[in-house]
Amino acid sequence: MRVLLRENVLNTVCEEARCPNLGECFSRGTATFMLLGDRCTRRCSYCSIGTAKPLPPDPDEPERVASAAVRLGLRYVVLTSVNRDDLPDGGAAHFAATALAVRRALPAVEIEVLTPDFKGDRRALAAVLEARPTVFNHNIETVPRLFPRVRPQGSYRLSLDVLAAAREMRPDVPTKSGLMVGLGETDAEALSVLRDLRDRGVEIVTIGQYLRPTRQHEPVDRYLRPDAFDALAAQARAIGFPTVYAGVFVRSSYNASEVFRSGSAR
Repeated sequence: MRVLLRENVLNTVCEEARCPNLGECFSRGTATFMLLGDRCTRRCSYCSIGTAKPLPPDPDEPERVASAAVRLGLRYVVLTSVNRDDLPDGGAAHFAATALAVRRALPAVEIEVLTPDFKGDRRALAAVLEARPTVFNHNIETVPRLFPRVRPQGSYRLSLDVLAAAREMRPDVPTKSGLMVGLGETDAEALSVLRDLRDRGVEIVTIGQYLRPTRQHEPVDRYLRPDAFDALAAQARAIGFPTVYAGVFVRSSYNASEVFRSGSAR
């Protein structure tokens, strides 16, 4: 898997974010392709992706992603990216070009896009949605009280607005979001976030334990037991989420295909 990625000069969020599920997913031939390089224009205190001046977008990357998807025989492809606040559209056109290239190569493929907030640019959001993704994903990550410390260049309200706008523009495309716990939030705050997401029409939610990538990153405030994740999942279902995936090692794109199909009867 690593050889294939290096041959195609591709990045994965699995590697850059030091995901604990990397070995399992790579052994099954699945990965989340990270577009637009490995240099992010934002510095979030929980994330191990490097912050630096990015390189220009590679116009050949969409076709290389499509080629890798064909070689892996993928039926479900997850596309994400670093934040590219240096680009006028935040990289939206590149997302769309990659989704279209993958679908040309694999007409029956299902594609999940996990996007940045594009600074709330509705035209950028519309460009991604016009590429007909199967699922639109944007992670809320944490509770509003912790945003200034954990996601200083992000905005809780803006992230909610992005999810609501995606739902409004393409009501036929399920929206998805992910929440990390263990950063210092209370159970009541986590439940409030879940209510806010559901109020914006989000249908799929993932809830996982924050794990500190290095000693230079945000420390873990608490480790939740498996039964605590079961309780959060039950609360999420009680407020109306059709699809909930919660657990210690759950990440937004982990088992994305299985999670989508578990609620795809809609």
